[in-house]
Amino acid sequence: MLSMFKSVTSTLLVLLLAGCQEEAPKVAGAPAKKPDPKVGVLVIETQKTDLMTELPGRTASSLVAEIRPQVGGIVKKRFFEEGQDVNVGDLLYELDDSTYVSSYKKAQADLESVNASLKAAQLKNERYTALRKQNNVSQQDLDDARVAYLEAVAKQKGSEAALESARINLGYTKIKSPIAGRIGISQVTVGALVTGSQATVMTTVRSLDPIFVDLAQTSLDQLKQRTFLSQDKVEKGSNTVALVLEDGSKYQYEGTLKAREVSVNESTGSVTLRAEFPNPDNLLLPGMFVRGVIHELTHNAAILVPQQGVARDVKGNPTALVVNDSNVVEKRILTVERTIENQWLVLDGVKAGDKVIVEGSLKVRPGSEVSTVMMKRDSNSGAIVADTANASSTQGN
Repeated sequence: MLSMFKSVTSTLLVLLLAGCQEEAPKVAGAPAKKPDPKVGVLVIETQKTDLMTELPGRTASSLVAEIRPQVGGIVKKRFFEEGQDVNVGDLLYELDDSTYVSSYKKAQADLESVNASLKAAQLKNERYTALRKQNNVSQQDLDDARVAYLEAVAKQKGSEAALESARINLGYTKIKSPIAGRIGISQVTVGALVTGSQATVMTTVRSLDPIFVDLAQTSLDQLKQRTFLSQDKVEKGSNTVALVLEDGSKYQYEGTLKAREVSVNESTGSVTLRAEFPNPDNLLLPGMFVRGVIHELTHNAAILVPQQGVARDVKGNPTALVVNDSNVVEKRILTVERTIENQWLVLDGVKAGDKVIVEGSLKVRPGSEVSTVMMKRDSNSGAIVADTANASSTQGN
């Protein structure tokens, strides 16, 4: 009995020692460390970037001539087809000129009469001048003859002016186009009575090639542009303008920014920018709504961060998560200027060489240790993809 008890006791002791030996490492050693989370990072590099501004606008004719009569009369004939192209000097309308022909002939007759009177006054003045030298006429008679001659000269000039006025009025009965362009719809018909300098236009001629595009830019945007231009490595752009039509298509010809208005529209707070475009096909018509894309600035060392790497904090500030040299996540508050396609132009908060997290940012927080997977921009699509040339991951310590 005693030997059986000793045998059982020895067996329990062996089992107890074995259990202690298995549990000893768990008590003495530290728990196994979880692997650091993997994140995709993009190394930020400076790059030369053209800064484009898209503005709303409307097309406008480069030349506009509102055709109005300069003399009154009955419209006798119309010489154009509505909507056709006309050249400078093309005859558009003809008015009944009978009264103006009569006035012109009367002015001619008056001038001939005045010329005859002038000739007589001239001969008398010359004769009295010779007689006065012989003391055969008084000085008073000579003075009277000279005055009469000068009066005749003045009357001649007045008659010549009257004849010229009658000739001009007669010419105004033939209404011609002062510019080359496309003519609109006629507002008068043959037989209509028109008056000189009337308010109602007879028709309108518009020059369509080249054509203007008036773009609206806010005064605030202009101030921002001036401030941005004062920074280092930022210079003026070419001021070339691309045009997007109402249907979203791009206009095939490129324009040039010609002028900026020197005052701000008080009702809209905007400044008008005028661009000029070739329009050989007359595709653009006055009054069309378009959008102009202007190359205003060039940044020679721009910092561009993908939009997927930028978030907003509770205050609305743009932020980015950056992996430092110790593979620890840092949170940066950014100063951004604008979006360029799928990227933010960053002015402050990130510099060249920083590794911005663009994949897996939801798995980490500031202060976390991470392992990184290098990413790059696809040269064709601009999308962020894995950098297979640098595929090895960097593990945290």
